[in-house]
Amino acid sequence: MNTNPTFNQEELRARFNPEGSPLRRQQMVMLEMVKVLDSICKKYDIPYFLYGGTLLGAIRHNGFIPWDDDLDVAMLRNDYKRLLKVLPDELPEHIVLQTNDTDKNYFFFVGKLRDKRSFLDEGGFDSVFKERGVFIDIFPLDRLLPWTQKLRFQSLAYNFFRKGGASVSAMRKIRALTWFNRHVSFPLLRGISRLSGTKALMCDYGIPFHNIYNLNDIVHLTTHDFEGVQLPVPGNSHNMLQTMFGDYMQLPADLDNVNHHVKRLEFFD
Repeated sequence: MNTNPTFNQEELRARFNPEGSPLRRQQMVMLEMVKVLDSICKKYDIPYFLYGGTLLGAIRHNGFIPWDDDLDVAMLRNDYKRLLKVLPDELPEHIVLQTNDTDKNYFFFVGKLRDKRSFLDEGGFDSVFKERGVFIDIFPLDRLLPWTQKLRFQSLAYNFFRKGGASVSAMRKIRALTWFNRHVSFPLLRGISRLSGTKALMCDYGIPFHNIYNLNDIVHLTTHDFEGVQLPVPGNSHNMLQTMFGDYMQLPADLDNVNHHVKRLEFFD
């Protein structure tokens, strides 16, 4: 594992997200939202940590990956449930919580904080969502049997949408499936996993990422610089990043084709 990056951070910033660029503005909105989340989590003693590409950005770039257009955090599912209870009363007016409860057409199982002063089009499933501003993702993690996670019940919702789009019949099927998974199949599978005594820590059901993490890597959180702010990261970020990305300190071989999610972005000033 090469932990000594050879890239020039300033050159990357100038190439991908210079000050004033739409991407940099989006990143600053996301940074503002995670700072709000951080203050709420501190107030209620709710542990969370930077996750996915955001954790990679913190460790490799001390901030966003220069071309990254999302921000991810994660927490254990019980902490996630506690957070969802307090967020509606704690968020400022320009930030809104998006879940299956707050948006009837939202069929993802990742909580989002959305900025109401912007509009973001990812060119896909988000077209039916009520809230479509710049967002950050909040991933719940749970102890799950890996084979149960791979059943992918919620993937049918994506198939319904691909075939029927936002039609009345397609959305009726999607909402019914999402309700059934929330209240029947996923609680049942969690119960089976708990009874098994599994130690496999994974993203909760309905989230299509199946990496297995070690709870010991995240129970002792520390902090790391992220865009000039100290934010929580796993105590053993190395293990988590290696699980997700392999040789994570190396840049992608083809920087001309790094992925972007956003098709259209507007700010309401």
